[in-house]
This record gives sequence, C-alpha cells and structure tokens, in this order.
Amino acid sequence: MPHPIREIRAHHTSTTLTVYQAYRPDIGLPAARDDHFPPAWSRERMTWIKPSFLWMMYRCGWGTKEGQETVLAVEIRREGFEWALRNACLSHYVPELYADQADWKRQLKRSPARVQWDPERGLRSQPLPHRSLQLGLTGEATARYADDWIVGIEDVTPLAHQIHEHVRAGRLDQATELLPRERPFEVAEDVLGHLR
Repeated sequence: MPHPIREIRAHHTSTTLTVYQAYRPDIGLPAARDDHFPPAWSRERMTWIKPSFLWMMYRCGWGTKEGQETVLAVEIRREGFEWALRNACLSHYVPELYADQADWKRQLKRSPARVQWDPERGLRSQPLPHRSLQLGLTGEATARYADDWIVGIEDVTPLAHQIHEHVRAGRLDQATELLPRERPFEVAEDVLGHLR
C-alpha cells in the first residue's frame, strides 16, 4: 500500500518518539554519554530533528560528512514533539495556507518551530514519491527540546556504518533488517492540520 504524500513515520512508543541528528564527535559523543547536550552545543542556532532514519542517512552521508560524523538517535517526549508541531510554521510559503506572503513571513518570524516536507529517501539515498517531515527548532522550542523533552540519547553511528556496508555490498535485505522500525505517527488534526 502506498504511503500518503505527507506522513510522519517514526520509531515511537505511546509516550515517545525517536528523532535523528548528526554532529561532530565533540558534541555527539558527550551527548550520548550524558543523555543531554554538552555546553558546546549551541542553543542560539536552529536545530533540525528528523524522525526518518534514512532521511538522516541521506543528509549526513551515513555519518561520513564532515561535522556530521556522530549520528544520534534522540528519544523525546511525544507531547514535546506535538507542542512543536502545534507551534510551527512551514519553512516555505504555500498560498493555500496563508493569507499572503506577508502573513506567512509574520508567522515564520514568531514561530519557535519550522516544518519542511522533503522527499523521503531509500536505502541508496534515492528520492521516494512521498515526503518526510523535518522539524526545525529555535528559541523556546530549542530550550524545551534540550531541557524537557529528551528521554535518552544513543550514538547509532556504528549501526549507520553497518547498514551502509550492507548497502554498498548490495545486501539490501540485510540492510533493511537492521533499520529502525518506523511506522505512521498519528497526531490529531489540530496538531498538524495547519501544516498540510
């Protein structure tokens, strides 16, 4: 059965979901060790979290791109993620969702979160016909993420490298077996409706 064009798919429980980020080792390794980001992690910059493991692998080159060598699986509270969605604005102007471009710019400026729907990626980083959500956090959302939402942080760089080795060797079935189990993450219409 085909995926809806826009759908949040994630590894999740009834109370948490896992998002992915990639950092240089001096940030990623202490974060995984201590289950929170170290002082070197900037609260002033927008931070992007991605529920799709394969989209993160596309973005960070399976943990090989400079500055993205440490891949983190960050388990966060569901209510925090939903708060960010409720308070988010699309990162680009969509005429059907905003009165005009000026209205969108006003909302973008005051929103603590941004949503992008980017093409999902396959094992070989090829674009797929459905879209994956990326969530940008800034200001209040960044602080809530770092201080309140995180349940645990795991360094999944070895897993990323192992899956990538299978992909490079053409062992796609073995690569698929190792992928995190992602399934639709259902949210109420009032959480996501304004971003569709």
